[in-house]
Amino acid sequence: MYCNFYGFKEKPFTVTPNPRFVFLSKNHKEAFAHLLYGIDNHAGFIALTGEVGTGKTTVLRTLLDQLDVAAYRSALILNPFLSGPELALSINREFGIAWEGMDNAELLDSLNCFLLDENHAGRTVVLVIDEAQNLETQVLEQIRLISNLETETDKLIQIVLAGQPELTAKLQKPELRQFGQRITVRYHLTSMDLDDTGAYIEHRLEVAGGWRSATFTKAAVKKIFRYSKGIPRLINIVCDRALLIGYINESRNISGRMAAQAIDEVREKSIGAYISRIAWIAALLSILVAFGTIFLIPQGMSVKMPLPPRPAVPARLASKTANFPGEDIPINLRKELAGMKETESVVNAFNALARLWKVSPLPDQTAVLSPQDMDRIAEERGLSLVHFNGSLKWLLSADSPALLEFSLSGTKGKRYLALVGREKDRLHIVPPINGRTYLDKDDLASCWSGRAYLPLKNFRNIPRLIQGMSGEAVTRLQLLLREAGVYKGEPNGIFNRETAAAIMTFQGAHGIKKSGRLGNLTLFYLYHDVRGYSTPRLERMKGQQPG
Repeated sequence: MYCNFYGFKEKPFTVTPNPRFVFLSKNHKEAFAHLLYGIDNHAGFIALTGEVGTGKTTVLRTLLDQLDVAAYRSALILNPFLSGPELALSINREFGIAWEGMDNAELLDSLNCFLLDENHAGRTVVLVIDEAQNLETQVLEQIRLISNLETETDKLIQIVLAGQPELTAKLQKPELRQFGQRITVRYHLTSMDLDDTGAYIEHRLEVAGGWRSATFTKAAVKKIFRYSKGIPRLINIVCDRALLIGYINESRNISGRMAAQAIDEVREKSIGAYISRIAWIAALLSILVAFGTIFLIPQGMSVKMPLPPRPAVPARLASKTANFPGEDIPINLRKELAGMKETESVVNAFNALARLWKVSPLPDQTAVLSPQDMDRIAEERGLSLVHFNGSLKWLLSADSPALLEFSLSGTKGKRYLALVGREKDRLHIVPPINGRTYLDKDDLASCWSGRAYLPLKNFRNIPRLIQGMSGEAVTRLQLLLREAGVYKGEPNGIFNRETAAAIMTFQGAHGIKKSGRLGNLTLFYLYHDVRGYSTPRLERMKGQQPG
């Protein structure tokens, strides 16, 4: 609503994680340093705790982005509601090693072989488990068994447990005392101070629209800090409301008064949500009382009781109910995905993308056991797969068909859908779910794991290059960078500082970590931006109705 007024390319204060807006405060940097220290010194166990909304996930994603694939192998477990064997299976899957049809002992043996191979190759293996406060005791025992995989002199796997403060309390229980003693590196992430809060607000405004596209006065920042106590999630909620108030008042300068008004409105909304929950409970109790009274009234006596008022249905849900009565789309999506076989879902989704890229489809019985299998299958068809991990909003900004990965609680393995088109907030998926070829963006986001695979065709056959290399491949890269408008010099076939700086400029413009190295994601955006390359985009299905 207000983006055009302020000149924003996108909303600066959303509660969903977006790599483009990553901001590391003093506390975040210190947490990051602790994690990296523990990993590089092979501490074995590392714990990161913090209250809800303090930015633990931001630190974890930054850490994983910084780990060079040449020196590290990493896996992220987002679903802690698993049994011990299910966790072992998920870990093997994430690392792309054998898992199917194995019992717990075989899974551990397969993982041990993988760890020994990586150790011999000089690479450090890192396992990150988020929301670890939800791990059951028997699952923690499984993690302890995994941590026992070691050589005579070194730990083979570095395990990062991240969670809310309840994780610390859980590890202090008598039955887990020995487990807790193994954690040698700990960090508790606290909220930001006033200075970092101000810097955080300025950073997000600048990323969204450039310097001074909107400003928050010192008084506004102080009020927001006092209300949010430096918690990024609360800062985002209030700042978003304050920008809306500024838009209404046609002011790009957010004053202390506007910030106070925003805080009042956010508080009222929170109180309103609480009152709504109370109203629902009261309505339910009224119904129960009514039924109880019916059974207690003597036979033959007539009593009339007023029905409880029907609770108001939010507008977004009301429109869905009107179009699809009785349908809970996220639940149906999970059920139908869980009912598919893993290989079946991979084949169907991959073949939808194969049609768009005009490459040969997979046979129905193709065995796909790991991400490495998918990489191999794509490579056989002249494609590479960009391994994506982020928000749906960022994925949609890539405007490219994608293979979406789903992790379902209580279901073994992964499931996949192909994202092939969009019409505003409706996304076209293959295969259909419950007969629907379209899903609402919010419904899909509520079930999606955040992982996806984006096909890439390397039209100029440019390999992975780093600074200091030279040759014809570097010349092709420099020409591509020049066509993208970021390389100003003459192509000389030498990957020098100027070439690395051009890559960093391009990466910064697309929200990619500015490494100066040429990875698949950078190459993906280069071919998307430069004219003359036939890369499929998300189809626009205007005028069609949901299937």
